[in-house]
Amino acid sequence: MKHIKFLIYVFIVFIVVTLIIQNHEAFNTRVVFRANLQFAQYQSTGITIYLISAIAFTLGLIISWLYNLLDRFQLKRGIARLRNEIKNKDKELNSLRNLPITSENVPPGVSESDMDLT
Repeated sequence: MKHIKFLIYVFIVFIVVTLIIQNHEAFNTRVVFRANLQFAQYQSTGITIYLISAIAFTLGLIISWLYNLLDRFQLKRGIARLRNEIKNKDKELNSLRNLPITSENVPPGVSESDMDLT
């Protein structure tokens, strides 16, 4: 399975590189961003679409990494809680196993002579 994933990644990189080479002029176009807000106005210098796509890709990676990191912490917390619950259940089970057998709780239909353990 590792080899198949690697081949898929290589294929995707090959397609991306091919598309970038074929659209070099379009990606090299400069774009100006403007922000006309009531309290501030901003206009950037010419930024290439290469840079914009690289920034968008990097932000996407960072956001997905943070989301997965938070999810991992939640799962680890859940695992720790379940381990504690298992430990408590094991303690309870061991304490119930070590209880002495008495004839006080004899089910109906069973005589005390049937319960003789000696």
